[in-house]
Amino acid sequence: MNSVYNETLYTGRCVESDIWLIFNNRHIVEISSEPKGNILGRFPVITPAFIDAHSHIGMVRAGEPHAESESNEHQESILALSDALDSVQMDDRSFQDAVEMGVLYSCVMPGSANIIGGLSAIIRNYASNSSEALIGRSGLKAAFGYNPMSVSKWKGLRPNTRMGALAILRSRLDEVLQKKIQYNRARDEKKDEIIFSAEDKVILAVLDKRNCLRVHVHKTDDIAALLRLVDEFQLDVTVEHAMGVHSPEIFTELKKRNIPVTFGPMDSFAYKVELKHETWRNIYHLIQSGVKFGIMSDHPVTPARQLFLQTRWFLRAGLTEQNAVELVSRKNAEILGIQKDLGTLEQGKWASFICWNGDPFHLASYPESVYGEGQLLFTSNVKGKRHEN
Repeated sequence: MNSVYNETLYTGRCVESDIWLIFNNRHIVEISSEPKGNILGRFPVITPAFIDAHSHIGMVRAGEPHAESESNEHQESILALSDALDSVQMDDRSFQDAVEMGVLYSCVMPGSANIIGGLSAIIRNYASNSSEALIGRSGLKAAFGYNPMSVSKWKGLRPNTRMGALAILRSRLDEVLQKKIQYNRARDEKKDEIIFSAEDKVILAVLDKRNCLRVHVHKTDDIAALLRLVDEFQLDVTVEHAMGVHSPEIFTELKKRNIPVTFGPMDSFAYKVELKHETWRNIYHLIQSGVKFGIMSDHPVTPARQLFLQTRWFLRAGLTEQNAVELVSRKNAEILGIQKDLGTLEQGKWASFICWNGDPFHLASYPESVYGEGQLLFTSNVKGKRHEN
């Protein structure tokens, strides 16, 4: 049994004071007024480990030329069988930087140049290899808007317009839907079974709501087009980015439909026309709508290590410090579907947390110790060296 003391504990649901966090091996045992077992340290503040809900870390790697990045496959615009995990390289220096700032988990997904880019992977940023890193899945990556249009010279069937991209996607969804109808009819009539390809099965899981589409989309009308597709095929989706939405109406519609938003990345440059309405002030519309949302780094668009820094804009827009911590812990865990193990510091959850040397919202504060599933992953010193287990 191990105990760490904190003057202030952000649990991801509330704030506790003058309290001990008790954990044993991988899991939290309790939050107590008294220590138990080994006392590992005393800290001004402890927060849950941070979760990056949308990232390309390990696929676009620090110190490697752009030509070696692996977030987008150039061969075809519909690639349901691609798996982000297969392109993750854990020797990316960015993983260490993320861990040292308490960002212990990332949902890594293909980029947005393909209409369907492939499967996402929720990973430990501190694992020794990609197989050990995987902790779950959270949807099939899709993309609307400018990005699929911008690669019309790549191989395969490619769109030049938004309507072209939607036509290609609608055609593929309908193809699998019709095969499903034929399969059900053949089964009922005891005829020869219809065979689904491996890619068909991935798309069928989306049509059957056993998997969701994680859709890259920035502008209001692109989200409106997505909602038309949702109505047509009865899909489960999340909205990824939404940085060009500069009025609350479409967020209100997403709230009504219980569709969450993974918002961001904040602090990136508006480098294309569909981001011409991007501003931190759009946060007010997001909050006003009441839609469920978390935030992303979109690493390397903004580095994963800077994920928590983005919460300062939400404080300016009126959220409390506890609300801000929730954005990068509980809210992201819920959107990704990993709230059973992560997102809050409660009994039975994984003992993944950050011990701060001061108020984390103070610019000079930093993580003094970082624990992942009960293991000390990092401890700071004058030279900022990594702790070796």
